[in-house]
Amino acid sequence: DVQLVESGGGSVQVGGSLRLSCAASGYARSTDCMGWFRQAPGKEREGVAVIDSDGSTSYADSVKGRFTISRDYGDNSIYLQMDSLKPEDTAMYHCAAAISVCYADYVPTFLGYQGQGTQVTVS
Repeated sequence: DVQLVESGGGSVQVGGSLRLSCAASGYARSTDCMGWFRQAPGKEREGVAVIDSDGSTSYADSVKGRFTISRDYGDNSIYLQMDSLKPEDTAMYHCAAAISVCYADYVPTFLGYQGQGTQVTVS
């Protein structure tokens, strides 16, 4: 079974930073697109960032210039470095894999697997 396990969330002040990690088990397809989406209470899921097998990336407009996605192709772990955090970044952040359309905005619609999420709170 494929499992994606996120970590690194927490509470941070406005302007602070966090680094999220996603560990994949039972999933060895380094050719697939992986990424992150988030969901705040009462809001729809929002794609945040993706990284493809060739290292190309895509970001939501709301996080461009502040968030950076990276990937360890050896074990299919991905990371999300989040800087200059804002209150509107508060959400549950989920890792996603096997995203068939590798573009940030499409993560929630085209993902194949997702993790349980890690909470990020900015105040």
